[in-house]
Parts: sequence; structure tokens; C-alpha cells
Amino acid sequence: MDKSPWYQQSVQEVCRELGTDGEKGLTSKEAAERLEKYGPNELAHKEGDSIFKMFLDQLKDYMVMILIIASVVSIFVGEVTDSIIIIAIVIINAVLGVYQEYSAGKALEALQKMSAPNAKVIRDGEPVTIPSRELVPGDLVILETGDYVPADVRLTNSVNLKIEEAALTGESVPVEKDAKAELSGDIGLGDQINLGFMSTVITYGRGAGIVTLTGMSTVMGKIATMIAEAPQEDTPLQKKLAQMGKLLGTACLIICAVVFVMGLLRGEPVLEMFMTAISLAVAAIPEGLPAVVTIVLAMGMQRMVKHNSIMKKLHAVETLGSTTVICSDKTGTLTQNQMTIVKMFVPGAEIDVEGKGYKPEGALTVGGTPVILSSEPAISRLLEIQALCNDSRLEHNTEDGADEWRIKGDPTEGSMIVAAAKAGIDSAALNKAQPRLQEIPFDSDRKLMTTFHKAADGTLVAFTKGATDVLIDRSTKIMRRDGTVEPLTPADLEMIAAENKKLSRQALRVLGMAYKVVSEIPEEPTSETDEKDLIFCGLVGMIDPPRPEAIEAIKICKTAGIRVVMITGDYRDTAAAIAMELGIIETDDQVLAGPDLNKMTQEEFDEAAKTVSVYARVSPEHKVRIVQAMKDNGGIAAMTGDGVNDAPALKRADIGVAMGITGTDVTKESADMIITDDNFASIVAAVEEGRVIYSNIRKFVFFLMSCNVGEILIIFIAMLLNWDIPLLPIHLLWVNLLTDAFPALALGVEAKEPGLMGEPPRNPNEPIIDKNMIVNIAVQSAVMTFAILCSFYIGCRIEGYYDVAMGRTFALATMIISELMRAYTCRSEKYTAFKLGFFSNSKLNLATIACFFLLIIVLAVPALQDIFRLSQFNIEDVEIVIGLGILPFVFGELTKVVKHAVAKK
Repeated sequence: MDKSPWYQQSVQEVCRELGTDGEKGLTSKEAAERLEKYGPNELAHKEGDSIFKMFLDQLKDYMVMILIIASVVSIFVGEVTDSIIIIAIVIINAVLGVYQEYSAGKALEALQKMSAPNAKVIRDGEPVTIPSRELVPGDLVILETGDYVPADVRLTNSVNLKIEEAALTGESVPVEKDAKAELSGDIGLGDQINLGFMSTVITYGRGAGIVTLTGMSTVMGKIATMIAEAPQEDTPLQKKLAQMGKLLGTACLIICAVVFVMGLLRGEPVLEMFMTAISLAVAAIPEGLPAVVTIVLAMGMQRMVKHNSIMKKLHAVETLGSTTVICSDKTGTLTQNQMTIVKMFVPGAEIDVEGKGYKPEGALTVGGTPVILSSEPAISRLLEIQALCNDSRLEHNTEDGADEWRIKGDPTEGSMIVAAAKAGIDSAALNKAQPRLQEIPFDSDRKLMTTFHKAADGTLVAFTKGATDVLIDRSTKIMRRDGTVEPLTPADLEMIAAENKKLSRQALRVLGMAYKVVSEIPEEPTSETDEKDLIFCGLVGMIDPPRPEAIEAIKICKTAGIRVVMITGDYRDTAAAIAMELGIIETDDQVLAGPDLNKMTQEEFDEAAKTVSVYARVSPEHKVRIVQAMKDNGGIAAMTGDGVNDAPALKRADIGVAMGITGTDVTKESADMIITDDNFASIVAAVEEGRVIYSNIRKFVFFLMSCNVGEILIIFIAMLLNWDIPLLPIHLLWVNLLTDAFPALALGVEAKEPGLMGEPPRNPNEPIIDKNMIVNIAVQSAVMTFAILCSFYIGCRIEGYYDVAMGRTFALATMIISELMRAYTCRSEKYTAFKLGFFSNSKLNLATIACFFLLIIVLAVPALQDIFRLSQFNIEDVEIVIGLGILPFVFGELTKVVKHAVAKK
């Protein structure tokens, strides 16, 4: 029989199971024996591959191997220049790949840094400080404000203990811990209030606990295990490029072999046929493609910085464009992460509190009418209690030109300070005018806080805030809106309960406010004597409001066919209300809580995940399951997160998105992308940029591939016709690496086409070269082949005698002009160059001018003519070259017109 979870066991049961003393802890001897048995209390770190091995792994790509083979063969046949260029491309891409892989391996190291270096324990009945790595199950640890919890512990006592568990649960409000709590059933991590977890921070109070789990057995250790075991999957673009590389490489080898054998059967010299086969190999492989893809993705990364997005991995830029579902954390991403009071209530009036976040600008209205405090005694008293029974403060940061309002202290109390400020009350000034003389601090048992003050008129007053039900039990009177105080009646109790329920249904966190006049300030106040006979004043309802820009971004997602899923540690009702306001869901049926998720098999959950769009009270394991379900259902999943609890899911997602402001180092290291402003709208902008980048990748792949197919056809057909080779290997390399590369890069930064975010996400299994592109490639390469062969034929005979060097001069010039003009037709698969405008892509214009200038230099400089084996070009023949060179452009544009007409019919 499995033992009960630690949170279900009493302190006595835990001590008995772990063989320890709840007051004296372990002896040094017992601790040493257990350290030997359990090992050190630290997170294991698997050593990664060496830089050299990572470099070798980059060379295993099929297309890269073909390039290396082509380079080696080029050396053997004397084409050293070709070989050097190809090898340089291979090395540059391998170095970039190693850098990305090395950076990705830092997540576990960041996780290790979060562990507490030292721990205070009771050993041999005496308090001592030891390195945290020496903690063992059964140790009795002392917990104080500001400490990290050094291991997973079952609390033995707690005094006003609050622990910040945002790293694990994602919720920024500290959890109130209670060592005496008796828990049962399947309870989520955020509700296990009698436990403390490794690497969380104690923000308030003190306590002690028995170490139950250490090292990799802790909750944090399990997260580390999930990070380590998360598979490193290729992005869709990497898979497609690899698929295309295999296709090209295999086709290249087959064509080379066929040509070589055909030549030998015709009786051609072996060396000559070998050189011809090498020419075909150089023509078939787009040597510039890996470099262009890398550069375009890098340029895309630079553009995304303007959208507050930092991409850590190049290929992840494109993956964003195919995203079908975005799984987003709620707090701070979809919401403002600024707890805000939006409703208040005094008997006789509901008050709306206007204004955004922590900025002390806004207004209080009743039924749309602004509140004038001088004529509203009950509302004034309600605000006074919020401002004085409070330990937080509002600060205005103006450093380095900033204009930022922030709260120091508890976010819940901060919302009260801001509400008072919106009504024109300066909390700091009010505290000076009515100084705090005594207090009863908040604790989780009684759920109240009381402070004692001396009013300006000398009256002594006790102000109390806390849970509504507890506060009502301590109240005997009620203050009406006009300021009159009367005995609390059953009708009043029903009214307060109804209002409390009404506010709660709006996903608001509700607190009650009360006060009483006292004759003297007690020296040692107690709840039993001083928190009774209160005068109930009113209620306040607060919420972390949605970001307005997130609401708009979610609308854009729906238009783009992208599903938004909200994941939160909040309770179910709160999560549902926020999601409805954001527009994520329409009905409560689309919400699933963590405990319900636990009861499902992965198959059952995969089915549920098709309709569920809100997950509440989730654990780190749940987040991984959610992402996996999205992928199992065929989606491309982006996952956002800021806490350590999010890191495994970020690693599992197709795109892991970390928050730049609130995100932990672990999360940032695990992610593919970092949002610098923690704003959901920035994610959507990045998705749009990803779509633009993929669209542009298709444009230059089409551009490069049609060129390479054309080159193959030119050499193959020339050989079938028993002609000399129109283009030598050096010509092909020049075209592939320079003439094609510059326009391809310009196509890579083409502006967004209209309606891009109105289209559904593309099928992630769809190849880059689809049927539509195959048709375009066929048309372009066929026309280009015809034009270059015609140019070669004319050039060989234009001087009145057969001159193969002049023929190749014509062929090269025609090829380059053809490529430069074709770049303009590749700018869009839908719109003609005339509709887009020839001057709307300035970088393409510059690339065209630069490449044309390079062509003139090669044709005009005698030394370069010798290197390229060309003849002196006659300027009067330029009309022939240009006329044939623009043919592919003309046919490319006509193809679009015909397709549009057919589609319209």
C-alpha cells in the first residue's frame, strides 16, 4: 500500500516515519548515515556534450554532407576556389548551430543557482548553520523571513508564515502557511499549506519544518528532471529544410550518375564527363541557401526586438508563424499583475473605482455620479481604514526618465493604498496625522488584521480588515452610508452576504472593513479582547485586471485561426471570469481544474484538450501534459511562463516563451523566446512577424530553387544536344553565392503582404515546396533554360565563327539578368510586381543594382575575364541579352494573372 502524501500526514506521523525528533532533530551521527544513504541535497546536473562533439553533430545534416563531398571532389578536379567557398559556408553554419545548442544547455545550471547555500537546522538538540547540500530527510530546519526554504519540508510550526511560491505555482501572492492544517484528498501544489518547498522564499513570519525530501526527489528536483528529459525536437523549418536537403541531394546524385553513364556510353572522355557531372552537382545544390536562411532569420530576430521579443534560437523565429495554439500564463501576461480594487460597498451604496493599475489617477462613482468625500462619511471611513490598516506603500519611480508607479509590500494591501489615492487620500500623510500606536498583525488562523490609531481630534480608534465572514461574526453594529451607526440586524447580515456573493461571482477577491472607538490603547492587544464589538463599515472587491491590449490581441488570434489557452494557479471561478472578460471562452464548460485533470488518462485528456481553453489550479506536471496534448492533437504549441514551474512545459512546447520582467533565469534559459514587456500582445506581434518570415523564406526558396533547377536543365539539355557546357562550375558558384544571394536576402525582408493575419495557420506538415510552388518553379526554370540556351547558341556564332567563350559570356550575362528580374516576380505568390510596385522594396533595388554592377565588372575587367573564361562582350549585343533575360519575368507575371483569373472563376 502506497504511503499518504506528506501533506496528508500529521507532524507526529511524519516524525515517526522519518525516525526523527520534532523538537531536537537528528543527531550528527544519524545525519551522516542518511547523507551517505540519500546523497547530497542538490540538483544533479548532467554534463553536456563537448563543443567539438556538438560541432561534429552539425556536420551530420544530409545536405551539409553532400556539400562536403562536392567540396572534396572539387579539390581533386582542381577547382580549389569552389571548394574553399563551399567549406566556408559549412563552417559558418556549424558554428552558429553550436552556439545555439550551447546556450540552450544553461537551464539546469540556472536552476541550481536558486538553491539556498546554507540552512539553519537543529542537530543534537542545538541550532546550527550547515551547507544546504548536507540536509537529509528527518532534519529539523528553522525558517525565517528572507530565507530560502532549503528542501521540501512538512511544517511543524508556523507563526504568520507566508511563502512566495510563484516560481512553482505561477501566482505572485504569497501563500499563507499553517503547520496545523489537516488536509485530505487530491490537493494541488498551491493548496498544500502545511508544506514548504525547496527554493521558495519566506516573505513573512517564521516557522520550522521536518525535511521530507531532498535533492532530485523534491518538487524542484522533479522539475529539473523534466527539463533534463525534455526532448530536443527540431523546429518545423529545420525538419522541412532537412527534408528538402535530402530530396535535393538524392536528386543531385542520381542526375550526376545518369549524366556520367550517358556520356561514357556515348564515348565521351572519362575526365570530361566527370567534370560535367561535377558541374551538375554544383548546379543542383543551392550552396547559398543555408547562409541565406541563417541571415534572414537573424534579421527577423533583429526586427522582433522592436516588438519586445528576443529570439534565442534562429529557427524558432519561423516556428512562431505556424503556431496554432498559444498557452499563456494569466498573471502579468494576460492581466496587468497589479491587484486593483474595482468595486467597493457601504450599506446603501455600491461604488465603482475607476482608473488603471497602480497609477493613482481615477475616480470613485456611485451610479455614474462622482463621489464627494466631504458628503460621504461612510465611504470616507472605508477609505480611511484601507489607508491606515495597511503595511504597504505606493512609490513613484522616476529614475532614468521612467514614470512608473509600484507597490512595496503585499499586492492586496497595495490595491487599498491605490484606491485611497484615487479618491485623493495621501496614505503617507494620513499615517502621520493618525499615527499607529499598536497593532494585532494578520495571521492565517483568524484572518484579520487590526491597527490602533490616534485621530486628529484625539479620539482613539481601532481599524480592522479581513475575511468578510470572520469580520461579520465580530461585528455588532453597522455604519450606514450617511454615517449613522445602528445595531446590526438579520436583514443587514443578509444584505452583506448577498453583496459579498455578488462581488465574488465577478471573480473579485473580497475583504471586509470595520472599526470601533476605544477608550485606551491596550499594551498587549489580543484578538479575543480587542477584535470584537466592531462596527461594520463595508466591503472592497479587487482583481488583477486584464490588459486591454491582450483583449485586442486575442481577437487578432481568433481571426488568424490561433487558439488561446489560459493556464493559471487561480481558483476555477476566478479563472473562468477573467477568461470570459478576455474573450478566451464563452461558457463555463471550457474550464478544467487540476484535480479533475489528474483523474484523466492521457487519451482522455487529449480529447478534452480539443475544447478546454482554461486550466485552473495547475501544477508543473499539468502544464507539460497540457502542451503535450496540444501537440498530440496536431497543433504547433507556444507556451508562456515566468516561474521555474513553467520551465519543463516551455522545453516541451514547440515555442517556449519566457517573461523578461518577472521570468526567472531558469525559465529564460529554457525558452526559445523572451518577451521583454511580459505582454501577451507582444507574443501575437511576434507570431505575425513569424508568419512574415516564413512567407519570405518561401519566396527566396522559390527564387533559389527555380534558378538551380534551371541550371540543371541547361547543362543536361546541352549535353543531350551534344553542345559544349554553357556554364562552368565557377559561373554556377558565382550565380548561386552572389547574384542569387543578394536578391534572396532582399526577399527575406519583404514587407508583410495584406491579409496575412486573416489566414489560418498553415499545416505544419506542409512542405516548403508545395504544389503551387512546383508549378511556378517548372514555369520559371523551363523559360529560363530556353532563354539561356538560346543566348548561348547565339553567342557562340555571333562573331561569324564558333566561339564557346563568347557563348558562355552571353549565357552568364543572360542568366544574371534573368535572375535579377525574376526576383521581382518572386516577391509575392499572389500579387504582380506592378501591383506591389517596383520601388516598394528598396533593399531589392539596391541588391539588383549591386549585382548588375558586379556583372559589368566581370565582363569588363580582362583579369576577371580570364578567371571566368569569358570573352570581351560587345555593348551592341546588349539588346539580345536583355531581351532573353526578361523572358522568365514576363512568364512569371503571366502565370499569376492566369491563376488569379482561374481562381476568380
